[in-house]
Amino acid sequence: MAQGSIHKTMAASDWLLLIALSIIWGGSFLFIGVAVKELPPLTIVALRVILAAVALRLVLAVMGIAVPRGWRIWAAFFVMGILNNAIPFTLIVWGQRHIASGLASILNATTPLFTVIVAHYLTTDERLTPQRLSGIVVGFLGVAVMIGASALSLGNADVWAQLAVLGAALSYGFAGVFGRRFKAMGIQPLVIATGQVTASSVLLLPMALLVDRPWTLSLPSLPAILAIGSLALISTAFAYILFFRLLARAGATNVGLVTFLIPISAILFGVLILGERLELRQITGMGLIGIGLILIDGRLVTALKRRFLPAEAPVQRSEPGR
Repeated sequence: MAQGSIHKTMAASDWLLLIALSIIWGGSFLFIGVAVKELPPLTIVALRVILAAVALRLVLAVMGIAVPRGWRIWAAFFVMGILNNAIPFTLIVWGQRHIASGLASILNATTPLFTVIVAHYLTTDERLTPQRLSGIVVGFLGVAVMIGASALSLGNADVWAQLAVLGAALSYGFAGVFGRRFKAMGIQPLVIATGQVTASSVLLLPMALLVDRPWTLSLPSLPAILAIGSLALISTAFAYILFFRLLARAGATNVGLVTFLIPISAILFGVLILGERLELRQITGMGLIGIGLILIDGRLVTALKRRFLPAEAPVQRSEPGR
């Protein structure tokens, strides 16, 4: 869509897409929570990206869109696949072997905090402002509250699991900055999604075969199989299609609101389906992270300033001779 057709104020249909996307991505933590009880992390992640790559390639074939073949483009796909799929997917799955899906989703919501920091150092047009810096400080204070004093004991598996999910958020931050180059290459967003999961599949399949030796594993139960299928086809392939449609309609800033909504659905799924419970300090930490994200996003702060702070009157200057 042309830039002029992007909605600055989201329509009701855009909000429905945003909510649907948050539920789908929040559901990914539920699906991982089910699958990780029976399958090792690399196998789960490899199946996720392989099935998603097949589905997205079928979508491109139906739409008549060709995947580019230049080595420079595929080198970028592989880097994007590593930063946006292979590393974060694996870290999140490994982390959810030890911590609840709701907690993992809250920690994953720190992605914008890391993105702002990475963009400040690696770009020239996305510098830190005092307000964004305050958002980062508040957000990471929330992380510290969530992890708690147990962080002092590095032998605690839960601590390492939480740090792993934070590592995934950091990787997403680098991916967000690296992915800016695809616009200059003139590659369609859905092609980028297909290229990165295809590249991730090439990398992760041999690793899963070598490390997990899946042929030696017991046959997973039907719920685990359905969780893997849902993770790949719904929370990855279909989610990318929704994401890029919403991106074209509402713009990147509005799409970023999904960050606020994903933990809500993930926590509800975890509580209602997996029987998980969050501690008070984790809920407090989530609140602080939410405040940090609001400060980084800036729109609510700007709206409040306009509502409660009077606008400065223009300075009247007399002209010479009057």
